Order: sequence, then structure tokens, then C-alpha cells
Amino acid sequence: MSPTLNPPAVSGQLLVSFPKEHVLQLTLNRPKSLNASTPQMMDDVRKVLNWFEDEPSLWVVIITGSGRAFCAGADLKAWNQDEQRGQPNTAESIVSNIYGFASISRRESKKPFIAAVNGHSFGGGTELVLNCDLVVASKDANFGLPEVKRGVVAIQGGIPRLARIAGHQLASEMLLLGKTITADDARNRFGFVNVVVPPTDVLPTALDLASQIIANSPDSVQSTKKGLLLTYKHNNESMVSEHVRTPESAGYMLGDNIKEGLRAFNEKRNPVWQNPGTKTKL
Repeated sequence: MSPTLNPPAVSGQLLVSFPKEHVLQLTLNRPKSLNASTPQMMDDVRKVLNWFEDEPSLWVVIITGSGRAFCAGADLKAWNQDEQRGQPNTAESIVSNIYGFASISRRESKKPFIAAVNGHSFGGGTELVLNCDLVVASKDANFGLPEVKRGVVAIQGGIPRLARIAGHQLASEMLLLGKTITADDARNRFGFVNVVVPPTDVLPTALDLASQIIANSPDSVQSTKKGLLLTYKHNNESMVSEHVRTPESAGYMLGDNIKEGLRAFNEKRNPVWQNPGTKTKL
């Protein structure tokens, strides 16, 4: 880890690493519980990602799981205990949790998120995946939104994102039937997985995608990511005027990286990017 990086302290439920310059890796680390999320894990992820958002030298994050599962969703045993104690989830608690499941499923980050799905992904785990920009899945991974089988609802981001990506009828297969699908189906029919690879290739492939991202201008990438988020919200071209006024677009148009990219093209060399927002003082 670079001596300049100082991430917040977390519990053993989350592993924080830096596999490559400009890349953060978060590994959900409750393998015996299939990486089911707990309040502690959610708090750990929230703290690290909030720090990541403001750390200019980190440009992309990879999220994966330890053991044989990616994430089995919420810890239903703990959830049941809360219900039995008369402490149910409420509409207010869901709305106030602005980042969604595991502090990711409704997070609107300007930086790219890559899901490295090393094993099964269910419930909130799949909602988390649906909010990532690129998804690499092990060929033996399965995806499910089985909330209706447990009397709950995929309300942390799964419903609108899956419906937008897959369309109403296909989304209904997962959401109304609680159907589990394979990684190949997630890629070929439902459209929310980019690459399916052997289990040993999941992390290397995710890291390769991260490398391809960081080969590009971080200002351009973050402005483009903002445009994708605005398009998702508006679903039309009216987002253009809003997009060009964002801080990310201002950084892209006025920063050093646009000058470097154009200069490198004319000089027939690879560009050397600076951290986003860098502006040389004259």
C-alpha cells in the first residue's frame, strides 16, 4: 500500500487491499456465513467507500467475497432476531439508508465499481451487483432475488435496476418467482454480467478491467460515469444540460488531463494522466 493512503480502520468482516496503483479492492469476509451482510460489515464498507470517494489517487474499486460465495444477502438469522424482539425494519430506516444494501446498492459514485462475483450471489448481494458498472462472474456462480420467498422485498435497488436492464418480463422471473439464474443466463438473457470466466480467473479478469479503466483519463471516466447515472435517472437526453454543469464535467473540460490527452495524441505517445481535477498553476 502506498504510504500516502490511510484508509479508515475496519473490522475483520471486510478486507481492504490495493492490488494495483489507483485500484481499491474490498473483500467481504464472512465466509462461514456466505458473506451475509451485518450492520458491522455495512458500516465498514460505508466508511471505506466514503473515504474512497474523496481520495483522488484511487480511481476504481473492485468488490469481491471470500470463500465460496460472493454475498448471500442480509443475515436473515440476525434479521429474524430483530423481528422477534419487536425491532422490524421500517420504511424510515430503509429511506434513511441512502447508500442501500451493504452501502453499495443505491450508492451513486462518480468512480467505477467492478463486481468480481466469485460465487453465489443472493438477495442484497445481487442488488449490490446490479449497481456495479462492470460485472465479472465465475461460471459456477448463481444469482437470485429470492426476497418474495422470505416475505420481504428487493427494495434496496434491485427492482428498478433489474427492470431497466432486463425489461419487465425477465425481471419478473427473478423478482416475482424468486428464480435463481446461472452466470451464463445473467450475461446472455438478463444482461447484467459482462464476462463469465473460470473461478480462478475472476479476480485477474476484474483487475484487467480495472487496468483498462485507469489507462484512460480519470477526469473523462468520472464525467462519463456521472453521465451514465444521470441518463439512468432521466432516461432521455434532457440530462445533457445538467451533466455539463457537474463538478466532474468541469474537471474534465478545464483540467490538465484533457490537455495531456490531446497533446499525447499529436505527439504519438501514451498519455500520462494526473489525479482527477488536477490543474497546473500558471
